[in-house]
Amino acid sequence: MGKGEETEEGEARDWEETVSDRKRAAIYVRVSTAEQATGLQEVELREYCQRRGWESILYRDHGQSGAKQDRPALNTLLDDLRKRRVDVILVWSLDRLARSLKQLLTISEECRSLGVDLVSLRQNIDTTLPAGRLTFQILGAVAEFERELLRTRVKAGMAQARRAGKRIGRPALRHFGPGELERIRALRTQGASVRKLAKDFETSQWMIAKLLGSSEAVESVAA
Repeated sequence: MGKGEETEEGEARDWEETVSDRKRAAIYVRVSTAEQATGLQEVELREYCQRRGWESILYRDHGQSGAKQDRPALNTLLDDLRKRRVDVILVWSLDRLARSLKQLLTISEECRSLGVDLVSLRQNIDTTLPAGRLTFQILGAVAEFERELLRTRVKAGMAQARRAGKRIGRPALRHFGPGELERIRALRTQGASVRKLAKDFETSQWMIAKLLGSSEAVESVAA
């Protein structure tokens, strides 16, 4: 009798540990128009969660184009992801989550950095499994490749601009002659504020402080 009670208590403890370890799945569904419904997506995704033993939280964007970066339910999902409230993002298809490769790479990279898995039923992508983790690595490599291409293009463009004699960087608001510089310094010595000098000489306060070369003037602008 005592042995039977000990077994039942042990089983109860095991069951409690299993429940506490269940993954929290963020189900994300989306349709582009008000006439469409998310019912089919929701049913399949909830059934999948039940088969995997996951808890599910539904995030629904109704009448929201996938081309939009700012979607209410998606924004809430990403916020919860960053607060570690979900362990896996579950979608019916990747195009429900993102309509561009760039957006998909951004989301998948954030998931990877936070240790959150991504599952897409139609594409059979599941990063909780070894093959799915390989997919994450490939997506990360593609993202890094795109960033490197962008850096290369920017550097090449700047080098070409320099060869053509073009100025790189933000130009000054205006150039000051020797006479103007002397007048600015004189007015500053007489008590004129950096703000007033910037207004009178039609430039920025930072430029006036830089022209004066005074640490006091720079600190007054920073303050």
